[in-house]
Amino acid sequence: MSESTTHIPETRLLQRSRSDRMIAGVSGGLARYFDIHPAVFRVGFVVLTLLGGAGILIYAVAALVMPDEGKRDSVATAALRNRRDRPWPLVGLGLLAVAVVILLSRATLWFDGDAWWLFLIAGGLILWITRQPGVAEGEATDAKQLAAEDSRRVRRLFRRLAIAFAALLALVVAAAAIFVAAFDVDLGSGIGDRNYVVTTPEQLRDEYHLGIGSLDLDLSRVELPVGETHVDVRVDVGDMDVLVPAGVALRINGTAEVGEVDLPEGIKGSGRNVESELIETGERVLVLDASVGAGAVRVERAVR
Repeated sequence: MSESTTHIPETRLLQRSRSDRMIAGVSGGLARYFDIHPAVFRVGFVVLTLLGGAGILIYAVAALVMPDEGKRDSVATAALRNRRDRPWPLVGLGLLAVAVVILLSRATLWFDGDAWWLFLIAGGLILWITRQPGVAEGEATDAKQLAAEDSRRVRRLFRRLAIAFAALLALVVAAAAIFVAAFDVDLGSGIGDRNYVVTTPEQLRDEYHLGIGSLDLDLSRVELPVGETHVDVRVDVGDMDVLVPAGVALRINGTAEVGEVDLPEGIKGSGRNVESELIETGERVLVLDASVGAGAVRVERAVR
């Protein structure tokens, strides 16, 4: 009488790997489940990321729904299971869900001015700091203890973020103050873009001054009177573009404490304490004093 042996196939569980992980163990877990080398999945995630960013989204979702090796629940199922007793992981999961919805509606993963990444970072931080109970092994880990520990960790995180933000803000303010003092920036002269188009001598001012930004001065259509016409143009920090008339002689003094000067006739200079001059003679002369503290001076002659 012969005996028969029944082979019971090994049950494979889709779990994130602990031994083969580079970030969260998603590729290692997928490789073990499908019996494929993990490099295949890693390359796939990288390619999808380069082709539009979907790789990051797919990896993040997989990390949330796949349980860690040796654990029963994933991050998502644990947050849903204990939603009443431990609300903070559910809050983090909800923020990540909002980020995913925004991403899907925008079909992009790049920082393009949207606020999706704020939800992504906030949700990820909350889930990360509440990933494990804050009590020692062997002690009671009831729901109230876990919820209290979650709250302590979140408050601690917010305090650290507030301190870091305040320190960064102080550094920015100090750096801005040093920068403003170094280049003698007059904020009262304006910040932003200024565009002046002058068509008559009566509209032409003796001085144009901008604190920070870009100043464009178009004088190409002005019929200057006989003699010298003096115009001073100053930008403390930023760029200056001046378009001068075609039929007048030019006497230009262009300076930049730090930056570059580009004048007609190929006269150029760059670096620190740059000073370039163009001197012409004629019946009608535009005397232009163009200077920047940090930035660029560009003067161009209009085409006849």
